[in-house]
Amino acid sequence: MTEVPLLPGGVGLSRLRVYPWPTEDALHGGTPHTHLTCTECYVVRSGTGELHTLTASGLRRTPLNAGDAVWFTPGTVHRAVNTGDLDVVVIMQNDGLPEAGDAVMTFPPARLADPDAYRAAAWLGEGTPEERARRARARRDLAITGFRHLVAQVEAGHGEELDAFYAAAAALVAPRLDDWERAWRERAAAAAEQTGRQIAALRRGDVRHLQDAAVARLPAPPQDVLGMCGRLAPYARPGAEL
Repeated sequence: MTEVPLLPGGVGLSRLRVYPWPTEDALHGGTPHTHLTCTECYVVRSGTGELHTLTASGLRRTPLNAGDAVWFTPGTVHRAVNTGDLDVVVIMQNDGLPEAGDAVMTFPPARLADPDAYRAAAWLGEGTPEERARRARARRDLAITGFRHLVAQVEAGHGEELDAFYAAAAALVAPRLDDWERAWRERAAAAAEQTGRQIAALRRGDVRHLQDAAVARLPAPPQDVLGMCGRLAPYARPGAEL
């Protein structure tokens, strides 16, 4: 069986229906979090919403409408807000890293400082779909509490609170960094290096790699994974699991 090629550039691809669940601040949507090594892009398929982001520059609200593409770099604390059946395609840098835990939710500081407490709050556990959905919603609500605190602190001029969140996030993911590096080398880095080899071959007039041309198709996956922002449908290549 021919190996399924990487998606362009070694990116990850998912469909996302942002949660319609109401929040304590009279909005609807997903769980605020940040990525530590991955730039993420939303391509809006349908519906409407907003992307609320927090950086050292403060809070920003970016509208999301059908056809929009919005992307944000590592360290951008982001919250997907659903104002009307928001449905997006997510393009994620570094296929494999988000699946290996390259995301930290904005739980209150006491949870972030204790890895066991963080895992307990983040874990959806076993049980019926309804029970897991309730836990996902409770997890989302806890992260919104922490997010709102961070926003208030940054807007009050206390940028050190955001620095403290970044430091806590780095400490939480530290045990996973070897797995991240392995996944990056096998996917995103390998895709970039392959391009370099192809350019070098073309300089020599060597076109043998073009004889390996291939077409791949991934059927639409079921959209039933309880992700941070909503119900996810990751397009997973066969054999690509960590």
